[in-house]
Order: sequence, then structure tokens, then C-alpha cells
Amino acid sequence: MKEKKTVFKLFFVWDFEKEERWLNEMAQEGWVLDNTGFSFYTFVRCEPGEYIIRLEMNPSSDYRAFVKELGAEYIGGCVNWVYFRRKAELGSFELLSDIDSRLTHLSRINRMLSLICLANLILGITNSLNQARYGWLNLLCAAMLSYALGRIHGMKAALEKERSLHE
Repeated sequence: MKEKKTVFKLFFVWDFEKEERWLNEMAQEGWVLDNTGFSFYTFVRCEPGEYIIRLEMNPSSDYRAFVKELGAEYIGGCVNWVYFRRKAELGSFELLSDIDSRLTHLSRINRMLSLICLANLILGITNSLNQARYGWLNLLCAAMLSYALGRIHGMKAALEKERSLHE
């Protein structure tokens, strides 16, 4: 039986690149991602550098099938995030390989965050007007989600600027 370990680590939605980098550092150290849940990561022992890990917000089963055809293995998902691993010996493994695919990815994140933010804002205002005890909690969530939307907007603006420089 393979050696396993589970790690709790919190990443914010705008830190998906940082999360992916950490997962690949773990794989370089001989711990490849085997399963994931909300802020929980289960790793199994592997040869250091044996795998490349990628993640993306894309819940489509058609997309998962496409990535599988590239020789990658679907590890699991959390909400709309999907995680893949592929043997490094197969060569480069990029899911977001160009500016347009990165912008599309950021737009998916933006849509999800916008909906959740709007729902929390409406609930927070409604609960506050009805003098509900915890209406402030929804407003706090809406504020945090607004911050996340700002971070995603900044990332998109930087990519748009980079694209205009290459045109």
C-alpha cells in the first residue's frame, strides 16, 4: 500500500496559480495529488518530479474527456474546480496555454463570483432590513467576494494589456 498524507491548506479563488505551483512543488518532492476536497489535499508517494499537476475551473465532463485524451488523469474536483495529473515523461502539460484561454478561465471565475456576491448582497440587505441577527455575515461575504472580483479583474486587465502589446 502506498504511503499517504493529507494536508489542510487554504487558497483563495484568485490564488489558483499559487495553488497549482504548490501542488507541483509537492510532486517535485515526491508527493503527488491523489484526491482533493475543500482545502484538503490527499497525496501519495511517487518518484520526485514524476507528475505535473494542473487545475482549472471547468466542470464540463466533455472537457475532462478531452484532457484525458492528452494523457492526463482526472484526480477530482471541488465545486467547479477540476484537478488533473499527467506523467512528466509525456512532455509539457498546459491547460491555459495562451492569453485567450486564460481570459476565458478568468471570465468563468468572474461569473461564478459575481453570482455568489450578488446573492450575498441581496441576502445581507434583506436580512439587515428585517433585523435578522446575522445579516452582517452575508454583507461581509459580499465584501470579500467584491475584493476577489477586483483581483480577477486586475488579472484580466493585465492579460488584455499583454495581448495588445503582442498585436
